Amino acid sequence: MEIEPAEEVKEPPRIHRLDESVVNRIAAGEVIQRPVSAVKELVENSLDASSTSISVLVKDGGLKLIQVSDDGHGIRYEDLPILCERHTTSKLSKYEDLQSIKSMGFRGEALASMTYVGHVTVTTITRGQLHGYRVSYRDGVMENEPKACAAVKGTQIVIENLFYNMIARRKTLQNSADDYTKIVDLLSRFAIHHIDVSFSCRKHGAARADVHSVATPSRLNAIRSVYGLLVAQNLIKIEASDNDPSSSVFEMDGFISNSNYVAKKTTMVLFINDRLVECTALKRALEVVYVATLPKASKPFIYMSITLPPEHVDVNVHPTKREVSLLNQEVIVEKMQSVVESVLRNSNESRTFQEQVIVVLSVM
Repeated sequence: MEIEPAEEVKEPPRIHRLDESVVNRIAAGEVIQRPVSAVKELVENSLDASSTSISVLVKDGGLKLIQVSDDGHGIRYEDLPILCERHTTSKLSKYEDLQSIKSMGFRGEALASMTYVGHVTVTTITRGQLHGYRVSYRDGVMENEPKACAAVKGTQIVIENLFYNMIARRKTLQNSADDYTKIVDLLSRFAIHHIDVSFSCRKHGAARADVHSVATPSRLNAIRSVYGLLVAQNLIKIEASDNDPSSSVFEMDGFISNSNYVAKKTTMVLFINDRLVECTALKRALEVVYVATLPKASKPFIYMSITLPPEHVDVNVHPTKREVSLLNQEVIVEKMQSVVESVLRNSNESRTFQEQVIVVLSVM
């Protein structure tokens, strides 16, 4: 009779604390997922700094170089030592501030994350200073003392060699040719919403900018400037609002494409409380309206700006702030869907068609 050997009892693995540098790099990879993530964070910082002009320069899709320059209020000299530490911010001081936050940044993660996955240099000058300061950062701390330098109003942040220490991420992105396209798309979206700000975006070494918008009082002019005449001339203005505390409180205005618009994919530009976000439920609901109302129509172009009470928006639901959660979201989506459907039906019914009369002359 064979005796089976006793199973070896395995001890459970020990739990240990991760080294802080590992923790920070993991967190950085979640916040800065690809070059466009870094550009978005930097542009939002520039907007928070009350900039009226923002320019972006990109090399190799952002892996070699991202440079964002603005004419905002700059960064105080005394704040430079902690500028790129994690969880340092000028936007809030206690958790309750999130209930009424209006700025786009608030976690104090973005700049810190960039220093853990790239080489960051900041040049800044504040009003009244005779000269600016330049300082480089790595792993959240200054590499040297700020050096006095010539500078123009505002701040310029340069990120070089993004993901130099994340080999797998860098290899994945090097095989992707669309990162610069994503950055251009991002700047285009900002440009048609923040119409009081001038935006530009170009590749390093290129003479012409791929996004070049100037401040304008007209949203339609901004759309025409960025997306072209064919888009702008096929848009319908929409507006909606509700002030029923028991269901939903919001104001919305925007533009949607009519039945003459032709495109292979949906373009939806959505801002909620001036924050560029995505809302899959709203996008799908509006696409359903287009399919039902204009069966032969192509994919729509939609720009919407929705304003809600700050306490009705949870901005802290995604590492990159790409998504937000809304109070009574289902009700709001349903009302938006109803408004778009009504506008589309009315525009479709009021269309007039001109018939071309062909005269045929017969010669006897």
